[in-house]
Amino acid sequence: MTELSAHHVGITVTDLEETLAFYRDVLDLPVANRFSVGGEAFSDAVGVEGASADFAHLEADGVRIELVEYDPEGADVSASELNQSGATHIGLSVDDLESFAASLPDDVPTISGPQTTESGTTLMFLRDPEGNLIEVLEA
Repeated sequence: MTELSAHHVGITVTDLEETLAFYRDVLDLPVANRFSVGGEAFSDAVGVEGASADFAHLEADGVRIELVEYDPEGADVSASELNQSGATHIGLSVDDLESFAASLPDDVPTISGPQTTESGTTLMFLRDPEGNLIEVLEA
């Protein structure tokens, strides 16, 4: 069998420009590339008739985060709470979570400030402009 390796983590968004600005400007992740894809082969591959999409790839210490905005846009099926089946999140680490939390703009929605769990990990969750969950933990 062919060996698999990780390539990216993808998030479908409704507003690529706004969401990209958040990951780039607030989380300080560098944009690796941007591109658009359409045509019959793409439409067949994603199973959406007439689909095209705009993509942005960001780099997070060896993990590629792919933001994608589709045309046509589908129905919203995101899970809003972490304990819901199908819920997803991106996990990012920082050296100093308190400093990171203090540096966030006031309008960034957070579930809580930094919390140290019984396992000893200090973490917090925030949301991007589309409501996607991001876990930030102290490495």
